[in-house]
Amino acid sequence: MNTTPHRRIRSFVRREGRLTPGQQRNLDALWPHYGLALPAAPLDWDAVFGRSATRTLEIGFGAGEVLAALAIARPDEDFIGVEVYLTGVGRLLGALDAAGATNARVFAADAVDVLAAAFGPASLDHVLLYFPDPWPKKRHHKRRIVQPGFADEVARVLRPGGLWRLATDWHDYAEHMRDVLDAHPSFSNAGDADGYVSAPPRTGTRFESRGRRKGHAVFDMAYRRRE
Repeated sequence: MNTTPHRRIRSFVRREGRLTPGQQRNLDALWPHYGLALPAAPLDWDAVFGRSATRTLEIGFGAGEVLAALAIARPDEDFIGVEVYLTGVGRLLGALDAAGATNARVFAADAVDVLAAAFGPASLDHVLLYFPDPWPKKRHHKRRIVQPGFADEVARVLRPGGLWRLATDWHDYAEHMRDVLDAHPSFSNAGDADGYVSAPPRTGTRFESRGRRKGHAVFDMAYRRRE
């Protein structure tokens, strides 16, 4: 009998860069206001934000460009970000504070753990997953975050009618995402151009810019949670 504990395959590897003094100051000063610890039970998000509003989660927000832009432009909505790299967290906190945005909260943790612990069923209106690690080598494809089990978890936390938006600059990962989500019983493809989104409602990111400089095409997708 194998008694070795199961080790979950993670979709990321820690490659943390050095925090700048400004990022460290942001973490020290602003985490108490914006930061959240992994809870023991799903959070009451109306209580967290002090109101009931449209609620969006961005998974792996990188440097925080998209999340900051959304929170600043839409003060009547609430936003939650998840990122494992503290450099990106420090950048985002600084941008939110500089704009006086109070409608965002942040987890510095694994998104899989956050989804399972912090969100009850149908507690989100939108989920964003932009430019996750593509893990391009075939032997690493099992590390890609978009897998049937992960889609099950997003379906659990997304309200019926809610949208899951995704983007990647790797063609084979886009095809992989399509294969997983087009076949998933809880989602319907909401794309307008052969299953892709021709005019995504988002700002650009540094990961996107880096991909375009390398000549990569960008693929945006949207999936609606079935009733």
